[in-house]
Amino acid sequence: MKFLHVYPPSSFTSHYRITSHLHALTPPLHASGPSHPEIRLRKLVDERENLIEQVKRLKDQLEKKKPQNGEDSSSPDGDVQENGSDSNMDIQRDAGRQINDLKFKLVKSEQEITALEQNVIRLEGQVSRYKSGCENAEKVEDELKAEKRKLQRELRSALDKIEELDASNSHLSKRMEKIKAGRGTATTP
Repeated sequence: MKFLHVYPPSSFTSHYRITSHLHALTPPLHASGPSHPEIRLRKLVDERENLIEQVKRLKDQLEKKKPQNGEDSSSPDGDVQENGSDSNMDIQRDAGRQINDLKFKLVKSEQEITALEQNVIRLEGQVSRYKSGCENAEKVEDELKAEKRKLQRELRSALDKIEELDASNSHLSKRMEKIKAGRGTATTP
């Protein structure tokens, strides 16, 4: 998603920072799709762009109406001049009010974007910690599996030796009995 809007010089750098941060987030952390903070951040960036465009449009309209109305639309006494300048003042007041509302919304959305950026940074830190913890756990698990296989081999080897020694012991016991029996018959004529 590319943002192709013209911004006033003061907001260009913050917009560049936000959009570049968004582009850095494009590889999803989960295979299921973008996370909730990413979606909110994108919505806020879009809303911010719309508000900036509205402010520019209203300023342009205000600038166009100023030359049409002349230098000053009210007399020195504070009375409104004739020829429809009363409605022009209302329009200017409404435009000023809308500009102030949009500026407030813009500031609020920038604060939310900052909060979401901090949240994203915090979550990325958690993900990296969980990832390293998971990698360490997998390493330990592999080491434990290798140790288990080694111990099972040693156990099988020990059981085989015990079986051999039992068989040898049994054979030697039988030989000893035969020898004792042979001695017993040799001493009794």
